[in-house]
Amino acid sequence: MAVDLGKLVAEVKENISLGELANKRVAIDAFNTIYQFISIIRGPDGTPLTDSKNRVTSHLSGLFYRTTNMLEQGIVPIFVFDGRPPVLKRRTLEARENRREEALAAYEKAKAKGMIEEARGYAVASTKINEWIISSSKELLTHMGIPYVQAPSEGEAQAARMVRDGLVYAAGSQDYDLFLFGADVIVRNLTITGKRKLPGKSIYIDVEPERIFLKKFRDNIGLTQKQLVWMGMLIGTDFNEGIRGVGPKTALKIVKEHGSLKSIEAFVKEKYNAEFEVDPEEVQNIFLQPDTIEMDAPTLDEKIKHSVPDKASIVKFMCQEHGFSEERISKFTDKLLAIRHSSGQKGINSWM
Repeated sequence: MAVDLGKLVAEVKENISLGELANKRVAIDAFNTIYQFISIIRGPDGTPLTDSKNRVTSHLSGLFYRTTNMLEQGIVPIFVFDGRPPVLKRRTLEARENRREEALAAYEKAKAKGMIEEARGYAVASTKINEWIISSSKELLTHMGIPYVQAPSEGEAQAARMVRDGLVYAAGSQDYDLFLFGADVIVRNLTITGKRKLPGKSIYIDVEPERIFLKKFRDNIGLTQKQLVWMGMLIGTDFNEGIRGVGPKTALKIVKEHGSLKSIEAFVKEKYNAEFEVDPEEVQNIFLQPDTIEMDAPTLDEKIKHSVPDKASIVKFMCQEHGFSEERISKFTDKLLAIRHSSGQKGINSWM
């Protein structure tokens, strides 16, 4: 589960326009973004887009059209894919898989009964990212000339490091785990900006990009980076369940009143008769010393420079292989080519 920092972050986050990110690189959490596309891009009853071979293509639609929109705004996206998850994440992944299986069964029942709204909700809850979705996403990004980075482990950790190392301006994700990994700047809602229907209601809201600065957030709540990680651990992360009955505000209070992880452990055992179900030192190290790769600016520059759109490959992949409209795909591909041509005319550094 993503760490629940929403209420605390609300005090420092700011709405921005996509245009304010023009000429800036953003390391985008690929798994998080792809999950959003597959969850949102569905029919009224929750059925995702599929091709003639019944392969899900909702993510391809989202990646193609919404990434093109970011490029039109001058944003330089660099997608970061997860690698091998830490051992402590296996329990979380197993729990998620069980919930998806339950949601899928409920979806089939609701759909059979004609309960459209309910079916869609269950369908979203059953969303799953498999190897096909990841490999096809990477293939499309390559055809589009959009660079991506393969992280050795957590993509969020790699994206956070890229921000800290000055390779990108911000990390893009819906989750606040990026702060625990030390991302200096987070941008949310990059790929879901616009009108969005509230689940189970006939109400649409405007979704705007949000920006949060880690220093501003930590200064506002008065914590160091290590203390922020402790607070996340008390609430619950992808690597530990947290302490039952401890929410964000209570966790903040506990951390401020105790100067070490050992002290926090002793307190929750006395106060809540509870213990961390895994070694808290190990969880702490995942966030403070994550498994990432070192990159330098010249290497990333070259990666961006040599990532160029290929119209013939895009049309073949999207239209001939996966059934998208050739007229519409060609139109948007021409936009991609025009954007890259324009950047080349100004000098590659303007796009980079």
